Amino acid sequence: MLAALKAEIAAKKQQLRDSGVLEEGQNYFKRAKLNNDDVQQQSKDQDSGEGSSRGLSCSISTSSNGESPTKDALGSDAGPELARAEVVRRLREREEPIRLFGETDNLAFRRLRKLEIIEPEINRGLRNDFQEAMNNVDKAYLQELLKYQEKDGKNKDVHLGQAELTMEDLVELAKSLSKDKNSIEVSCKLVMQFVELILQIWGKKLNSRPDSEKMSVLGKKEAATYNQTRSYLKPLTKRLKKRTLPEDILECLVEIVQHCLERNYVGANDAYLTMAIGNAPWPIGVTMVGIHARTGREKIFSKHVAHVLNDETQRKYIQGLKRLITKCQEYYTTVPSRCVEYKAVPF
Repeated sequence: MLAALKAEIAAKKQQLRDSGVLEEGQNYFKRAKLNNDDVQQQSKDQDSGEGSSRGLSCSISTSSNGESPTKDALGSDAGPELARAEVVRRLREREEPIRLFGETDNLAFRRLRKLEIIEPEINRGLRNDFQEAMNNVDKAYLQELLKYQEKDGKNKDVHLGQAELTMEDLVELAKSLSKDKNSIEVSCKLVMQFVELILQIWGKKLNSRPDSEKMSVLGKKEAATYNQTRSYLKPLTKRLKKRTLPEDILECLVEIVQHCLERNYVGANDAYLTMAIGNAPWPIGVTMVGIHARTGREKIFSKHVAHVLNDETQRKYIQGLKRLITKCQEYYTTVPSRCVEYKAVPF
């Protein structure tokens, strides 16, 4: 065993002497010479075409050893190398170090490729959905220019709502609901058609803008806000169609819509705050003794509870509904005493 080890050491020394890295009579060499020799050898391999055959043999040997096929993809040509700034950005998104000790830009790029192959999807944590909507505005605008064209040649910037009733029809529907307050079907239809109507008017206003305004910073923010509001209200419309919305929330929504139809936006804002924030304090102390509950406990299960704190989905469509109240006040104006922040700067 010792003889084989000495023979291997002697062969390595002879290989270094032949390459010119280790000089005669010396027992050490500089790493710079070894690195220069490796660089020259790689350039020779690329010129002679030996690099591809060497990579092929390495991939065959690794696959025959039973290792992960990820090394096969990394050993072959992984496509054009990304810029250093893009590599740093992607590594930071994955919470990985941007450079390991002694790592070159090429090795960092290969490490990123390996991570992307092993874990294509990453958990980015809490996402800014408005920023994502802003990033998708340009892409969506180009797609709308190609896909959606009206007969008169105008291009659509955002998707429109599918409202079946006008504001006058909604007023008549609200009057019929006042006669039968226990009709869940009519209540759901009233709220859903109100949401679709305001979204449709809002979308038409955005589509009627000139192209210069659409591509401005303010125009992109308006389109992103509209798209974000539509995505926020999708869970609400689905529950309204299936008649699965909780009764306490539905009661508050009907009250808000009725105030908007009467153009009493102060009352609609008060009803919104009651639904979103609530005014029932949490009882302190013992609230359940035996089979009888204390007086403060029954308020927890009433409509006075803060629904905005229940889950993220409710928070989103409650926020989207507040935007619709603001837009309804903008499109259907009334006297200043019944408005909230009259003639304020629109968002």
